[in-house]
Amino acid sequence: MRLAGYALYGFALGLLLVGLRDLLFGFGENRCSMTYMFEYPEYRVSITLPRRVARQYPSYGLYLYGEGAYAQESRGLKLTGAPVLFLPGNAGSYKQARSLGSVALRKAENLDRRIHMNVFTIDFNEELVALYGGSLRRQTQFLHESIKAILRLYKDRPDPPTGVVLVGHSMGGVVARALFALARFNPRLVSLIITQASPHQAPVLSLDPYILEFYSRVRHRWATSAEELRNVSVLSVGGGYLDFQVRSGLTALSCPIDDLNKMSVVATAVPRSWVSTDHISIVWCKELVLATVRAFFDLIEPETGQFTESPEKRMSVLNYHFFRHPVLKPGGAQDDPITFSGLCLCAHFVVECELQREESLTVSVQVHIPDSIIKVNLFVFLQVYQAFRITITSHCKTTKDRLPSVYRLRVPWFHEDSFDTASIPSVSEIYSMLHSSSPDNASSALLQLHTAPNCQYKVSIRTSFPKVLGQILRFCGPVLPVYSAVVLLLMIRTQLSSIKRSGHPVGIQEGMSKSLQLHILELPILLLLLLLRSEWPRLVSPLLCVLGASIAFWGSTVLRVFVSFLSFFLAPLHR
Repeated sequence: MRLAGYALYGFALGLLLVGLRDLLFGFGENRCSMTYMFEYPEYRVSITLPRRVARQYPSYGLYLYGEGAYAQESRGLKLTGAPVLFLPGNAGSYKQARSLGSVALRKAENLDRRIHMNVFTIDFNEELVALYGGSLRRQTQFLHESIKAILRLYKDRPDPPTGVVLVGHSMGGVVARALFALARFNPRLVSLIITQASPHQAPVLSLDPYILEFYSRVRHRWATSAEELRNVSVLSVGGGYLDFQVRSGLTALSCPIDDLNKMSVVATAVPRSWVSTDHISIVWCKELVLATVRAFFDLIEPETGQFTESPEKRMSVLNYHFFRHPVLKPGGAQDDPITFSGLCLCAHFVVECELQREESLTVSVQVHIPDSIIKVNLFVFLQVYQAFRITITSHCKTTKDRLPSVYRLRVPWFHEDSFDTASIPSVSEIYSMLHSSSPDNASSALLQLHTAPNCQYKVSIRTSFPKVLGQILRFCGPVLPVYSAVVLLLMIRTQLSSIKRSGHPVGIQEGMSKSLQLHILELPILLLLLLLRSEWPRLVSPLLCVLGASIAFWGSTVLRVFVSFLSFFLAPLHR
């Protein structure tokens, strides 16, 4: 029995390690380019706040970013640019605004400063608001006071700004949206919010009632006042699979389907970016910073030097830079002409499609003969708990002057497209997973192959077991400590019962083996899943329970061994 217990928990630990390896290291390196400062960044200009505000929030601060000559010119706070305010996230520094501020300065210098931006940043004292929600309301109130202080700097201008554009990273984006839940906040003070890897749907970890109450209040405000806030533009950008701290499904905005001013996108789908970012690099990723700065400058009216107040123009510019920029896809493949549509209904395990193009195309699908690039559509029925390994083998009769092939996984219900390029001939592997589930549980993801003529392609789609484990941990990983705590409490109950019955406690391993009774632990959870009609399979919850139990089991084993070694060395000293 004891050997069987060790085997079970050893196997569970192996599954956990495989899932963790895929979650943390299964998506290659970060392909973001670094943004560099051309001059030394300065945050010396601290904005003076009213005495009441400074006394109420002594650990917070408001700064103006500057470099070189611009930093010297702005010391007197005679500002003429369009105000942008950066909000750091959990344990974030106000100095993270340097990438946005530096690129904006270089852009303004290229335009001879006809139009430019003043980039402000807030110091939240690097508070751990993702772990303790009690500070979120204080940060929101200080943000309100900071916006009013910034606008007072422009009161003597002939065309003063009426509002401030907010850029929030992580929990900073959540705080930006929470502004509108304040009782005395004027919604006209903020007309545009861009959030970076911000968990709008729910907190990553719910460790106290304050953060749950904060999210509930913000969600209620945006839901009940959707019509009133329709002219407020919000763009949420998720990092993709490299961001294992805030999965991109949490960054989606919940808003009415007809409210086009609320937009969500994953970094891999942003034109001229096509890269996934981790949770920190989304702030300094050059491709995303350039898209943000270009959008800001296109939103500034040349006549006033301030951001436009037209919601239609804001929506048009943001769509242009973050969704539908008319550029070539990576490798030069166009996205516009759809000259071939093939349909492969993929099972959950294996499907093979042979695609061949010569003078005519002979496969068991409808065919149109293109002149240049072929666009092949493969429909993959995909759920969030599934993960496929797609192998594409390409072979051409001639490889001279061949452009690379482009493979695109397109998700119709959420802007989370991903792109891969491959030379010819080649064997490419693509991993197909989702950040969010289909709203109707019936839509299919679309694998588009932008291929070359006179080439042969073989597509193989198989379930990837390590990626499935990674998906389970990505979506359900935060509940593992809960299962571990439950198993430990049940083990303690077993030991106390043993003491009451025989006067001696059972061992930790034996007590844990006796307390892990899945038919008792999981029955209420399975009934709840049935009532909620959850799309997750019924085996996920028992699997999470076993994984949590393995953490408790091996953690207690390591603790027991450590105490034994410690007592071995301390015993002679005691004698």
